[in-house]
Amino acid sequence: MTPPEPAGGPALLRYRPTDPAASPAVQELLDHLGLGRLDPDGLTGYGGRNDNWAGRTASGERVFLKTVARAPDGTSGELDRALSFEALAHRLPADSALRSPEHLGSHRPGAVIAYRLLPDARSGTEVALDDGFDDELCRTAGRALAALHDLDPSGADLDDGEAPLPPLDWLEALPWSALQDRSMGQIAAWKLVQDDPEVVAALRGLRERERTAPRTPAHCDLRFDQFILADGQLYLCDWEEFRLADPARDVGAFVGEWLFHATCSAFAPTGGGGQEAPVGFDLTHDEVLRRGREGLRRHLPRVEAFWQGYLERRTPDPGLAGRAVGFAGWHLYDRLIATAQAHATLSPVARAAAGIGRTLLTRPAGAEAALRLHSPTPAGTTPRPTRPTGSTR
Repeated sequence: MTPPEPAGGPALLRYRPTDPAASPAVQELLDHLGLGRLDPDGLTGYGGRNDNWAGRTASGERVFLKTVARAPDGTSGELDRALSFEALAHRLPADSALRSPEHLGSHRPGAVIAYRLLPDARSGTEVALDDGFDDELCRTAGRALAALHDLDPSGADLDDGEAPLPPLDWLEALPWSALQDRSMGQIAAWKLVQDDPEVVAALRGLRERERTAPRTPAHCDLRFDQFILADGQLYLCDWEEFRLADPARDVGAFVGEWLFHATCSAFAPTGGGGQEAPVGFDLTHDEVLRRGREGLRRHLPRVEAFWQGYLERRTPDPGLAGRAVGFAGWHLYDRLIATAQAHATLSPVARAAAGIGRTLLTRPAGAEAALRLHSPTPAGTTPRPTRPTGSTR
């Protein structure tokens, strides 16, 4: 897929999609829905591992379609989990803080799912890159996750299997089947984890605590690009990993996204005289650490606003914040591994992000306060003063 040429203004991450004719299930689904063919004019796509298409059909309907993974026997756990969310989402009240694009239908044999396309939508990644994912949007994201975690799953057919990441077996060694598909950078990233006995022990301990934690409906694959901003409203999408799980996974992933963004944005090219490499190869170790600390200070108010929004709508179990710190630590390693796909070596900035993750996993004492994940104030007590976050909107 070829990215479009930049046209100035806000970042718009769009791609030239594959020919939908190469996926007959796409047209079969559109015919079943009575929407007609996709109009090739203006047809576009979004990033991601799955083929997807966004545009208008012959009937004038704006749609977003995507394929999801299928097993060799033709079944698709990803499609099943996405549809289980759609079934459960009908229980949300009309004024729920949790919004998701309208599901139009699906094609099970072809593992294709269709949604109504939100006009002028931008992914959360784009919004964050433009510094538009402000305190108020973070607070809204916290309320949305609280609404998700408070959904009543009774009687619903939800996947209750253990979430796949982090894969405990891979903490010892990568299986040959996985090794063949990994870049040299990703192998180096996994070696960074495997050669650190403290991190391995911390990840095993986190999975043990997760097994005894209360379980709720959870997204389980939360990143900025799973959020969509359209017409001033925040939506959450991509439900292929939805299941009953520890809600700390989602909280920790959102916190981890901000920590990763804070680290990387500290090394983005500046508008000044020199264009400094965002990967940080030209920087000293002390400069990497200094910039990383400054980035964290700038972005922590977003984490605090998110957590405040969460607490406005839901009272978490006593250990959730502590487990969320651990999952935030894992998220930084997960993002390190994902972004290493196109590289042969790990950059200093990537290593700096992993260093923050290591600290959260191996020395969690005090991390809840440092990340402003304070516990709910018991009834009848005086809240501890916090610095106002203030919206940047």
